[in-house]
Amino acid sequence: MEHVVEFPGLGLSFTTNEVAFTIGTFDVRWYGVIIAVGFLLAVVYAFLMCKRMNIDANRLVDAIIVGLIAGVVCARLYYVLFYTESNYYWENPIEILKIHEGGLAIYGGLIGAGGGGGLMAKARKLKVPAVLDIASLGFLIGQGIGRWGNFVNQEAFGSYTDLPWGMLSDNTRAVVPEGPVHPCFLYESLLCLLGFALLQFFNRKLRRYDGQTFLLYSVYYGVCRFFIEGLRTDSLFIPGTELRVSQVLAGALVVVGLFLLILFRHRTSLTGCGSRRVMEGLAIVPQQEEDEPLPDPEEETDAEKAFSLEADDDEKEGDHGKAD
Repeated sequence: MEHVVEFPGLGLSFTTNEVAFTIGTFDVRWYGVIIAVGFLLAVVYAFLMCKRMNIDANRLVDAIIVGLIAGVVCARLYYVLFYTESNYYWENPIEILKIHEGGLAIYGGLIGAGGGGGLMAKARKLKVPAVLDIASLGFLIGQGIGRWGNFVNQEAFGSYTDLPWGMLSDNTRAVVPEGPVHPCFLYESLLCLLGFALLQFFNRKLRRYDGQTFLLYSVYYGVCRFFIEGLRTDSLFIPGTELRVSQVLAGALVVVGLFLLILFRHRTSLTGCGSRRVMEGLAIVPQQEEDEPLPDPEEETDAEKAFSLEADDDEKEGDHGKAD
C-alpha cells in the first residue's frame, strides 16, 4: 500500500510503500525491516561496549535472545490488553498471534525486554544494573530508528497543527480532516537519538554507579513520551477511563526514576567505564580510548621531569659539599 506524504509548510512530498519486497505471496514490509535494522544496530552497540563495561559478551547473548522474545510477546500482550475500541481480540483470540498484521506497543516491548533480559542476565551471573545501562542505550538506538517504520505506514501521528513541519497523507486526513498533523514519529525519533548521544557521553565519562544510566533513561524517555503521547490520536486507554496508558506509565517511571536517583546520589559502585575519579577509587583499569594517542616512551612525563630536576639539584649540592 502506497501513501503520498506531504509537509506543505516545508514544500516537501514523499511517496512511501509499506511493502519492501515480496517472496512468493508473502509481503516483507518496511516496518519489519526498519525494526530489525534498529535491533541489529543496538546489538552491535552492546557488543562494542562490553569491554568498557566489563561484561562477558558470550553471556550477554543469552540475555539478548531472551529479551528479544519476551519483548515481542509483551509488546503484543500490552497492545491486546489495552485495546478498547472493541472486543475483537477477546472474541477472536487466534488473532492475537497475527503480529505481522500490526499491533505492538513499545512500552510493552521495553518492559518485556528489560524484565526477561534482566532475569536471564542474573541467571548467567552478569551484573544486572550494568546490563540495564547498556540495554537502555540500545533501546534509544532501536527506538530512534524504529519510529521511521511508523512514517512508512503513516501511523502514530498526532492531532492538528499549524506548525511549518505539519504532515499530511491519506491516513492523516481520514482521522484529522482539519489539516496537517504533528509528525509524532519524527519527534520521538529525534529525541531518542539526542538522548542516546547525551547518555552515551554520561555513561562513558560521568556514570558513578551501575544502573545510573538506566535510571536517567527512564526519566528522560518518560518525560519525552508523556508529552508526545498527549498529541497522538491512536493512544491506548486504561479500560473504563480516559487515561492514556502510556502517559500514566511514563509519569510513573519519571517519579520512580527521580526518587531512585536522589536516593542513590552518594553511591559509587562501578564495574566498568564511568567517572574517572570513581574508577580510580575502585581501582578499575579503563580501556585505552581509541581516539587517544599512546604515550611516547621517549617523552618525559611531568613527574619524570620533576624527578630529573630534583636529582640535578642533589648532584649540584653534592659538588658544592666536596668543594667546601
